[in-house]
Amino acid sequence: FDADEEDEQQQQRKVSSGDGIHHKIEEEDGEDEEEEEEDDALATPRWPQSYRKSMDIYSHMPSPSLNFLTSPNVSRSSLLSTSLGKHYESATSILDPLLTDQEFDKDEKRLTPSMPPPPPPQSHIVTVSSETRLRKTSSTRISPSSDAQDYHHLQLPKQGCTFFQATLNGINVLAGVGVLSTPYALKQGGWIGAIILLLFAVVCCYTGILLRKCLESEPGLVTYPDIGQAAFGRIGRLVISIILYVELYACCVEFLILEGDNLASLFPNARFSYNGHKMESQKVFSMIAALFILPTVWLRDLSLLSYISAGGVVTSIIVVVSVWWVGAVDGVGFRNTGSFINFGNLPVSIGLIGFCFSGHAVFPNIYSSMKDRAQFNRVLQLCFLLCILMYGGVAIMGFKMFGAETQSQVTLNLPKQFVASKIALWTTVITPLTKYALTITPVALSLEELLPTQVSKNHFASVLIRTSLVTSTLFVALMIPFFGFVMAFIGSFLSLTGSLILPSACYLSISGRRIPKTQAIICVMTIFIGVIAAIAGTYSSVTGII
Repeated sequence: FDADEEDEQQQQRKVSSGDGIHHKIEEEDGEDEEEEEEDDALATPRWPQSYRKSMDIYSHMPSPSLNFLTSPNVSRSSLLSTSLGKHYESATSILDPLLTDQEFDKDEKRLTPSMPPPPPPQSHIVTVSSETRLRKTSSTRISPSSDAQDYHHLQLPKQGCTFFQATLNGINVLAGVGVLSTPYALKQGGWIGAIILLLFAVVCCYTGILLRKCLESEPGLVTYPDIGQAAFGRIGRLVISIILYVELYACCVEFLILEGDNLASLFPNARFSYNGHKMESQKVFSMIAALFILPTVWLRDLSLLSYISAGGVVTSIIVVVSVWWVGAVDGVGFRNTGSFINFGNLPVSIGLIGFCFSGHAVFPNIYSSMKDRAQFNRVLQLCFLLCILMYGGVAIMGFKMFGAETQSQVTLNLPKQFVASKIALWTTVITPLTKYALTITPVALSLEELLPTQVSKNHFASVLIRTSLVTSTLFVALMIPFFGFVMAFIGSFLSLTGSLILPSACYLSISGRRIPKTQAIICVMTIFIGVIAAIAGTYSSVTGII
């Protein structure tokens, strides 16, 4: 009997201990479920969901195939086919799901062959650390977003971009209107600006490679905002998106100022008056340019416009050749000299140079579109090498030609009697007319996301948003018609932040202690230099505007 009683007592102790363990496991499972729910809420990508789609169009991503122009799934609605008050179901909706989860998983694997496989499922997780929670926030949950669905919907070719096509896309993003102000940057800062131009090209190429490492750190990272979310959560995604969108908006302001300046140079005798009040020709031409641009921003399908604007590489080459022709063949010559360094205006020079290499918003899209992503570093290096030749060539030639008389746009200095000068001027005028709509579209789509679904499907709401954006950029251009100082502000406050500070900060946050100390020191130094240059350049440019 004593033995039986002892056995019963031991069995009761086992049962009670088992119940305790069971209750403990249930409590831990409940905590895990709560943490997973929090992680799911954090991992679900919010605004902006249209970033990848709009940036693909902006950077001319569908270049490998002309089938994009005739894709039956691309929305063809425009003012000619859709009334302003009519509700329509756009095939390119940025909010409606386009694929089921299974279909998306298959297509995602097909479109991103070089992405590392997702981590194996963990069925017995008792505790979740803060680091694990951050990793889960930035993991594969990001990929099934509207961004990815819209990316699939663009029907990019299965083979992806070749090395040559990716290089053209990169140069098309980097080689813009900044080439016109490089001589002015040397005038502001002195010949040391040429050295700074080279150093910035090297550093920006390096930070572009850092973005690639961020993309490869975890599966599902595709765009710059995705990297921000992986590094700093939703706040990082929001901050990076706002900075990039404000930069695009400011570039549209620059386009209108550019149009007014160059058209006024082409028609110097134009006079405008209203009720006896004389109006500046530069401002009137900016308003005329805005009227011509307005119908292009109403278009829902910008694929044709993206192919036209892809000639940005050609237009930059035309400007370079025209400046050389005026100096070498037409007899202007390269006789002027200048000081080596001008400390007073050096921050403005740094801002102008920073504007030239602000392509990081699109680099992740170029990387994702490549057939062989292992060549991405070579693509970046070649893009920056060719751009430094163009920027440096125009900077040195323009400053040697006009010296202290160099204006904010080198085209304004070119003698009007020469054919090469007129070619450069008209090329400069035509280019923004095609690039404006592509540049403002990402901003418009991001604002449409903030509207209720039924309102965002209304074509009138879309037209109203885009018209308001054009009107507001025109208002800013009329109030601040200083091309050089506005560009310096964009380059200092926005471009340096997006090209130097944020890539380094995101890489440090994502990689943590896994990176070598030398690389960590380089990233910290890049952030420090970027912050100092951004503060000094922003202050100097704002002072110049005021």
